[in-house]
Amino acid sequence: MTDIGNIALWIALLIGLWGSAVAFAAGSSRRADLALSAERSMFVLWGLLALASAALMKALLAHDFSIEYVAAYTSRNLPVFYTWSAFYAGQKGSLLFWAIVLATFSAAAVLMNRGRYRELMPYVTGVLLVTITFFVAVMVFASNPFEKLGFIPQDGRGLNPQLQNPGMVIHPPLLYFGYISIAVPFAFAVAALISGKLDTGWLQAIRRWTILSWLFLSVGVVLGMWWAYVELGWGGYWAWDPVENASLMPWLTMTAFLHSVMIQEKRGMLKKWNVGLIIGSFLLSIFGTFITRSGVISSVHSFAQSSIGYFFLIFLGAAAGVSFALLAYRWPRLEAEAKLESMVSREATFLFNNLIFIVIAFSVLWGTLFPILSEWIKGTKGTGGPPFFNQGTVPRGLLLLGLTGIGPLIAWRQATTANLKRQFLWPTTLMVLTAAFLLALRMSDGWAIGAFALGVFVTGTVVQEFVRGTLARHRLHGESYPLALVRLVGRNRRRYGGYVVHLGMVMLFAGFAGLAFKSDTEATLKPGQAVEVKSPYGHTYRLVHQGVSQYEQLNRFVSAASMDVYRDGTYLGVMKSEKRQHLNSLGRPTFEPSTEVAIRSDIREDLYLVYAGSVQGTEEAVYRVTINPLVWWVWYGGMVLVVGGIITMWPGGGGPTAASRRRAEPAGYVAQVTA
Repeated sequence: MTDIGNIALWIALLIGLWGSAVAFAAGSSRRADLALSAERSMFVLWGLLALASAALMKALLAHDFSIEYVAAYTSRNLPVFYTWSAFYAGQKGSLLFWAIVLATFSAAAVLMNRGRYRELMPYVTGVLLVTITFFVAVMVFASNPFEKLGFIPQDGRGLNPQLQNPGMVIHPPLLYFGYISIAVPFAFAVAALISGKLDTGWLQAIRRWTILSWLFLSVGVVLGMWWAYVELGWGGYWAWDPVENASLMPWLTMTAFLHSVMIQEKRGMLKKWNVGLIIGSFLLSIFGTFITRSGVISSVHSFAQSSIGYFFLIFLGAAAGVSFALLAYRWPRLEAEAKLESMVSREATFLFNNLIFIVIAFSVLWGTLFPILSEWIKGTKGTGGPPFFNQGTVPRGLLLLGLTGIGPLIAWRQATTANLKRQFLWPTTLMVLTAAFLLALRMSDGWAIGAFALGVFVTGTVVQEFVRGTLARHRLHGESYPLALVRLVGRNRRRYGGYVVHLGMVMLFAGFAGLAFKSDTEATLKPGQAVEVKSPYGHTYRLVHQGVSQYEQLNRFVSAASMDVYRDGTYLGVMKSEKRQHLNSLGRPTFEPSTEVAIRSDIREDLYLVYAGSVQGTEEAVYRVTINPLVWWVWYGGMVLVVGGIITMWPGGGGPTAASRRRAEPAGYVAQVTA
């Protein structure tokens, strides 16, 4: 079966090269037969990569240790549940996973649009085939997942313990889906530049693809934060790790695009922005792949040092060169159809929004690349660390939060005093009262006060829009309030789904603000001894060490430390943190010991317990106790974000009509209420 997988990759390479050539030939010659050949090449390529993927999965499940990749990432006692994770746990397997997912998305895009956008589709097919072929070529020539060992070991090394977590079965694939699906909007953008078809057609073709990419990235990033929080044991969820940054940057540019595309649809503006943002998002996704696989930057997510990073660097350079050359060539064709009439308008607000997104993305990119550049210039790796990223990102993030409340409600073209008063009087009043209340409570952290106050402002604008729209439908159609709300959202999904996304962002920012009140305590305790920690809310936790137990479980040896937990004298239960030494089926240690944290969570705060080890093999244990306020809001804010994204991209409902794309509408619910 493995030989079949290897042969499938070689044939896929040939099919990809053929399909790429005939696709571009079909576009330039307008020959339908060549276009059909390119489409069929795409479907055949998908079938070959599916066959190769099935072959690798069978080898993983069968523990075929004659294959180097299987021996490196599985063992006989690895739970079947995590064998799926082994598919993309290593470099070689992740390349195949990337290729089959990209082929699946590409085949779906070709199948859904083959009868439409006839001038674009040959070039779309060609760009996608070139991208897939690149990944296949890297596997064939540099990183083959079917490479065999010269011997067959008794057992494999097994999967990294940090990857043996339910979240890691979901997080990497979803993040990959986000990265990979960006290729479809990119292909349409490049096709529009090559063909000169620069009207709104290509935007209509990619509208749901871009939301889907953004949604996958959002879920992947939030799940990655959760995994880091529960698995790495350092008490946080975002450390500005280079691979974390690599996932954030395309999310920022995609978010900017989803805002600015509305300006192009309504006013015919920001055309250059939109093409550039799509190109930039794709290049950043490839950059993230380069960061992960090159090993040039130290990261807990990165694979080992590898020469294939240079393949990605060359591909990244080629894609950037061709894309921006096409953009420069078509630059005069992308002139705006309208001018910015006022700095106090929805257009201006969205433009400011985009500028901030790009500035944040660039600062994150600079901070990520700085260690490499420092090493090239000075010979030593420098690092800005979290202080560098926080210094610039926090104030810009708060400014974005404020614009989140302003942008959707301010009037098109030019806002009047009456419009501003109508839309923002009550939200602004609530914001001021919130800030005054927090100051009265002697809250001293200015950034946290700003986050909470602006969060109240944005929430006020969103709630106001839902209430006004629901009341309007109730008056106009006599509907009950629940029915009016449901139909309001159903007939205006893009708008009100966006509002739900904004509420999710408010919850995320509230969770981030809670970090300002985080506290850490370390203690070394004998059985029966206790440590007390003070919560920012005023209550006191008392944790009593009960002892350390040792036992075998599944594929690991466990040392577990237990503590009885009390809050202001009320018994809450037992918390147990573990040290795990994973073993293969021969009983041999595989990786360094890992930590399993204990977390007690509610809406206010998390009590986060880490067992750091024992003193000289006794039951005297070293603990780190962390109180993390408002972490709950991060996870549930992510859920609300996803719900809003699903509402926005759900078929039917409130997409703009052809006539409305060139017509400015008054802000607020009035223009949005439909029968």
